[in-house]
Amino acid sequence: MAAARTRAARTGTTETRDGVELTSLDGPLFDGAASDGTASDGKGHTKRDLVDYLDAVRHAILPALAGRALSVMRVRPGQQPFMQKNLPKYAPEWIARTTVWAEASHREVTYPLCDDRRTLLWLANQRAVEYHPALIRAGEQHATHLVLDLDPPEGDGPVPVNWAHVVRAAMLIRRVLDDLGLVGAVKTSGSKGVHIFVPITPVPVMDSAAATRAIAARAEALDPEIATTAFIRADRAGKVFLDSTRSIGATVVAAYSPRIRPGLPVSFPVAWDDLPHVTPADFTVATAPGLLGDGDPWAAALPDPQELPAELLEHGHTIPVARVAAMHEGKRRKRAQQE
Repeated sequence: MAAARTRAARTGTTETRDGVELTSLDGPLFDGAASDGTASDGKGHTKRDLVDYLDAVRHAILPALAGRALSVMRVRPGQQPFMQKNLPKYAPEWIARTTVWAEASHREVTYPLCDDRRTLLWLANQRAVEYHPALIRAGEQHATHLVLDLDPPEGDGPVPVNWAHVVRAAMLIRRVLDDLGLVGAVKTSGSKGVHIFVPITPVPVMDSAAATRAIAARAEALDPEIATTAFIRADRAGKVFLDSTRSIGATVVAAYSPRIRPGLPVSFPVAWDDLPHVTPADFTVATAPGLLGDGDPWAAALPDPQELPAELLEHGHTIPVARVAAMHEGKRRKRAQQE
């Protein structure tokens, strides 16, 4: 075993950083990780690329992860990506963790807390590509942000057209926030959409969820030809979906997190005025470190927590929860078909 490790070290496939052994670094990261986004054999990006990227941006990504229950998307060559919530039993004891009761599965789930470089490196060595922290800090009972996730319509032309739709929808959200006296920050999702974060002062989780619904509904009303809050895909009719369901118990991919997509794009902050002039493909594990430097534009873009207007909360509580409404509508449509 020792001889094998020595041979691996000579070939550059194994090394140690901050006490964490990193293995198989020069192997393909996952199928479809080619750097030009065209190949599907995984011969472009390697596991080393992931580790080096996360290590390079640790000063910026760790503040977005620290103190929050973390779910990760992992990959293995030749296998489908999978979401991992429960910390594996073989995880080192020095990894900080928090236990959360999962109502759906009726069990306790032990999540990692990625508070330091060692933990980030260990997760990277596990081929954890995507980092999805909870909106609620461990030990607290309220969300720290409102989050709106804007998704472009599917099958509606090339990416630039879809991106233009997303930008227009994002500007609708910005108009609503302006009218409310609120400020939000925007970042690419790392896929085809954007995430808009609005830091808030503590309120009950039902209130933060209601406020998010109200903001989405008001943006949709400004231009229903572009934006929709329809939770059922078939009802979106080529419009940008304003997803207001990232609230109670939800996660959202962190700023600077890579995504499991060809070319390894990353979720990256963008100034509002720059949004029309970029595309999600501009931000990858190859380009992001240079754009970031020693700074953290996401932290700089986020305002201090803001108090939510009472009338916004009142409006939001009159709007049905999207998932619940969609479930009832689905049952109604099924009954109608049967009749």
